[in-house]
Amino acid sequence: MTINEAQDEVIEEFSGFTDWMDKYQMLIDLGGDLEPLDERYKTEQNLIDGCQSRVWLQADYDGSVINFTAESDALIVKGIIALLIQVLSGHTPKEILDTDLYFIERIGLKDHLSPTRSNGLLAMVKQIRMYALAFSEKNGGAQ
Repeated sequence: MTINEAQDEVIEEFSGFTDWMDKYQMLIDLGGDLEPLDERYKTEQNLIDGCQSRVWLQADYDGSVINFTAESDALIVKGIIALLIQVLSGHTPKEILDTDLYFIERIGLKDHLSPTRSNGLLAMVKQIRMYALAFSEKNGGAQ
């Protein structure tokens, strides 16, 4: 599945709800489905700067695609990182760097987050892109 197909799937899932309380519940459920992050990855190095909650993001690159795992100590934030992983994990650095993450706007996420959570969302996206950039440069920019 391409990144845009994954984004369209998220938009479709969220379009079934008109009430934001239901959408928040869906985020909480998504976060609950996230596999726990191995304790060895809960390090200062993996903490995302800019998040009010504690969010750890681990990126593993196999030479072709990046797989992300994460955890947060806040339920809604854990759901947000789960969404980002659902859309971006398993793709090449180039695909991640070239992607316009339109699903965030289309599901209304940005408009319904507190300013601190909105900043945290931007920090998560930035960190994912930084990993993609680092792995792309490691590969000579080929991927």
